[in-house]
Formats: sequence, C-alpha cells, structure tokens
Amino acid sequence: MADTLSKLAKPEGATRDKIRKGRGVGSGLGKTAGRGQKGQYARRGTFKPWFEGGQTPLARRLPKRGFTNIFKAVVAEVNVSDLEAFEAGAKVDEAALRARGIIKGKFDRIKVLGRGELTKAVTVTAHSFSKSAQEKIAKAGGKTVLLAQAQAAAAAE
Repeated sequence: MADTLSKLAKPEGATRDKIRKGRGVGSGLGKTAGRGQKGQYARRGTFKPWFEGGQTPLARRLPKRGFTNIFKAVVAEVNVSDLEAFEAGAKVDEAALRARGIIKGKFDRIKVLGRGELTKAVTVTAHSFSKSAQEKIAKAGGKTVLLAQAQAAAAAE
C-alpha cells in the first residue's frame, strides 16, 4: 500500500503553468496585460461587489420604508417556569438570574412573564411583571418586588 501511495502523480495536463502578465509584447499578455486600452477596467484592480457600473445602485433605487427607534428599551424576558430552577425561599434578582444563565447580554429591563408553572415560594425582583406571572408567584406563596420600589427602599435606608 505504501509503495503505491509514494508513486501517485497527477495525470498529464492536470496542471497548467501560471499566467505571467505584463512580461513583454512577445509573451502575448504584455503591455496592457489583457485589459485592453484605457478605461476603468484597464485602470482599476477590482470592483466593489455592489458596484453597478455607473447605474444607480439598487440601494438607491428602492424606496425607504419603516423606522428604527434607536432609543427602544431592550427587555430581558423571564418566564415563571424558569424560576422553578431556584430553591424555595430564594431571592431571585438580576445577579441570580445571570448566575443560572437564564438571562445573558445587555438589556435595559427585566420582565417576568406567566408561561409555565411555579411550585416554590420565591421572592422575585424585576422591573415589571405580567398579571398572570404575579398571580402564579403569589399562588405559589412567593412575593413580587418591583425594582423601582426596591431601589427606593434601599435609598431610604
């Protein structure tokens, strides 16, 4: 097997010599190197993929639509079922949610939503709660604390 592998070779004509442009008139691709006389194609090396040769570009031909609000608040959503990961009596806040990997990245607010069930009593601190989430947390014996209220209480102390 090793003897055969050492004798492998490409078939005849499988590789071509590299084309050397601009190496004299006699080479066939000398002087203008196959680019013709003058003009942008003779001068410029490459073109941007979206360049359309002077035609109005597609991005400018299409109408502008919609609006992007750069001040929009990014909301991290946490479902009631996600709170099941915590022990009974635990205080669930942003740090605890990050530690468990339930929320990641940058955001402006945390909102607890009502999908799923909760069987443990936990104290949840967030910016806002849906009505169903508040009801399910209270039904399980837990407590909901709005973050604005928690900050005001901390400032008062």
